[in-house]
Amino acid sequence: MIIEKPGLLTTIQDLGRTGYKQYGIIASGAMDQTAHRIANMLVLNPEETETVEITMGGPVIRFQEKAVIAMTGGHFSPAVNGQLVKMYRPLLVDDGDVLSFGHPKNGLRCYLAVHGGFSIENVMHSKSTYLRAGIGGYKGRALEKGDEIQLKAAKPIRWTGPMKWSAESFRLHDGGTRKNVRVLPGLDYDAFTEESRAALIKKEFIVKPESDRMGYRLEGERLSLKKQTEFISEAVSFGTIQVPADGQPIILMADSQTLGGYAKIAQVATVDQAVVAQAKPGDRLTFEMISLKEAQRLLLEQERELKILKRAIQMKYS
Repeated sequence: MIIEKPGLLTTIQDLGRTGYKQYGIIASGAMDQTAHRIANMLVLNPEETETVEITMGGPVIRFQEKAVIAMTGGHFSPAVNGQLVKMYRPLLVDDGDVLSFGHPKNGLRCYLAVHGGFSIENVMHSKSTYLRAGIGGYKGRALEKGDEIQLKAAKPIRWTGPMKWSAESFRLHDGGTRKNVRVLPGLDYDAFTEESRAALIKKEFIVKPESDRMGYRLEGERLSLKKQTEFISEAVSFGTIQVPADGQPIILMADSQTLGGYAKIAQVATVDQAVVAQAKPGDRLTFEMISLKEAQRLLLEQERELKILKRAIQMKYS
């Protein structure tokens, strides 16, 4: 396929570059991993297969051969040859077909999966693009006009006509500008004042324009420590909420550093990381404190639902 227009930020991502944090290599990977996984399910790919992550403004892509594709995540009004098409269902595109995107209806990131994936080299067992280091993905960078990405040969899918079923019920965001995010107490939760701990769950925080794949900067009630303390840098992960000296929290995202020295007030529950990933600048986040046991229950419940969805998709193709 050929990139005729690149969009605002379009990269190749998979489920991340795991096992290298001890060497200072970040995980990277899809910001909305749930949407990424469902897109792959819809085209019968293994869930870890690379997809195209499209941020805000969509690209224009011309296919040079027949392919089965699917799009999930943020709704960017996709169209094939100018005709609007449905998301969260597989689509058959032909040689010469042009996929384009319109104005985003909701969400910040859309995922495009192609049956078989792309012929791109692994870097440390992953095809994810890490922009700051210039590794992975397509030449270690965002896609640009004129880039030609080869599709990987795969076992043909038995196609009986347009699919009328959809996995739309698994869309995790409703397009609203206010999103509730469930969190667990962070390692330094008790170091914050009682007023700050209360503000975290009672006040709204606005996503600032400076937010990116490394971290979401929030603006809201100033969060303060009981006393000024120098924290030792220690491991951080996707969803860690750090509070620097200005008292405005930062949610670490897929491209976050491996170590952090700011106080960690909370950790986004894994089940809600996708909700944060789809939040746009200007959106308002509210936080709900839950227990580790509840976070585990919610994640297990989601995984059961995804397993059922995967089985149902495979049956639709049979």
